[in-house]
Amino acid sequence: MTEDQNVDTRFELDDRQRAMLAEMGVRVWLPKTPLSKTAEMPAINTEAPSTPPLPKLVPMPVVDISALPQGIAAMDWPALQSAVSACTGCGLCQGRQQAILGEGLQTADWMIVGDAPGEDEDKEGVSFAGPAGQLLDNMLKALGLTRQQVYLTHALKCRTPSGRNASQVEVSHCAAYLGRQVALVQPKVIVAMGRTAAMALLQSTEPLGKLRAEVQSFQGVPVVVTYPPAYLLRNQADKAKAWSDLCVAASLAQP
Repeated sequence: MTEDQNVDTRFELDDRQRAMLAEMGVRVWLPKTPLSKTAEMPAINTEAPSTPPLPKLVPMPVVDISALPQGIAAMDWPALQSAVSACTGCGLCQGRQQAILGEGLQTADWMIVGDAPGEDEDKEGVSFAGPAGQLLDNMLKALGLTRQQVYLTHALKCRTPSGRNASQVEVSHCAAYLGRQVALVQPKVIVAMGRTAAMALLQSTEPLGKLRAEVQSFQGVPVVVTYPPAYLLRNQADKAKAWSDLCVAASLAQP
């Protein structure tokens, strides 16, 4: 999509939703009527260029996957849950309280992928918990959605030590689980919230800000890259950018 084109959102915000976004510090740029050609909106490219540049692939290290269960690609939900709960594929299993597969509607149009569970998620055993989860819930509400209507998960199923990003080896160990989740959910759109989530899905070394510039793809499903909720709590100015990303995802999830 070029700068003079508009995203077809096909949904409207009521006064309650607009007030909710205002309280979160999100500048509401969507009008109540369809956008015109001259309406101001973030320049988000939702169409692949005719000759798209090849992404820079992450040089994935040699990973010993012998500790992972066999047959992940054919597992149903109960088997996948059992496999993740018992997984000792990498060292992260030693510091977790519990492994977290995901939650929500298992045949959802929306699939939201975070980086890795944090301390709140590890304690509560749910995806996107604590203040970051509350922010995500509020942004979903502004789109007329609840977490029960989407599928929530993380690129990693175990928390990483505080203050440390996930390594490529750790991301590689969980890649099979995430791929199977996408195959089971069969969403219309995937929202990758964070650098690790984008790496797991796209295998790209491009910075998050650049990946936001256009819609990506994983297993044939459109992927919209945006900022993680925990980051937005510390960087209020980028909430409007994340909101525009969610609006792009909403346009892709329409029938």
